[in-house]
Amino acid sequence: MNITTYIVDSFTNEPFKGNPAGVCILENDLGTTQMHTIAKELGLSETAFIKKDASSNKYTIRFFSPKMEIPLCGHATLAASQVLFERNAEMQQIHFVNIEHIDLLIEKIGDKIQMEFPIYETTPAEVPKALLAALGVNNVINSQYNVETEILLLEIEDSIVLQGLKPNFEALYKSHDTINGVLVTATSKKTDFDFESRYFWPWSGTNEDPATGGTHTFLAKYWSKRLHKTKMKSFQCSERTGFMEVELISDTTFTITSMAKIVLEGSLKI
Repeated sequence: MNITTYIVDSFTNEPFKGNPAGVCILENDLGTTQMHTIAKELGLSETAFIKKDASSNKYTIRFFSPKMEIPLCGHATLAASQVLFERNAEMQQIHFVNIEHIDLLIEKIGDKIQMEFPIYETTPAEVPKALLAALGVNNVINSQYNVETEILLLEIEDSIVLQGLKPNFEALYKSHDTINGVLVTATSKKTDFDFESRYFWPWSGTNEDPATGGTHTFLAKYWSKRLHKTKMKSFQCSERTGFMEVELISDTTFTITSMAKIVLEGSLKI
């Protein structure tokens, strides 16, 4: 079987920045084990597997890190959207349905792509001292937890400190055993952005995700309350960096708007 496969850099307008994702276009069904094996082979933080449904613009989508299946992934959704829009020049809208039966509406807006995602809540959470020590964080303004993604959110007061974090990932992994990742965030000192973040997830993926759409399912509402805005610009200050615009459009839904670049196209033989 030959599977048309792409590598796409998401949340960037430049190749080799943002977050690289694999995209596999399936003509036939693949088992979960096969998809996980392919994701491990590609070695990217996530690989999306998409298969056309009966509807002309509806696709099923599943996401795998090298370690596990991920129910919802922003940058791999963006990557898959970029591939389909480039393969189908007249296509303007896509519906992706994930494993949790969430219908993700995707629209092409000029050279950008807008994605609708669900909004998730956060609740106050205790933070182990060992986790803070492993991150190199001394002061935390706020600590929250999101149930749907099983991610811990930590707000710190300085985006310069955020950018300079150099976690001890072995110690970080050992510091907690019930989360998928930890998201550290701060207001931005850049004039073009409202807030910044970095996402560390050695429990379920790679050590650090370069640019993460999925964390914004709770991060967008969190900062909307903090900044009293419904439309904001987000910057992920990882080594590769990434950017996106988020907008709350209802109590349950928000949009992510950004760009992506295809850097590799090939055929996977299995």
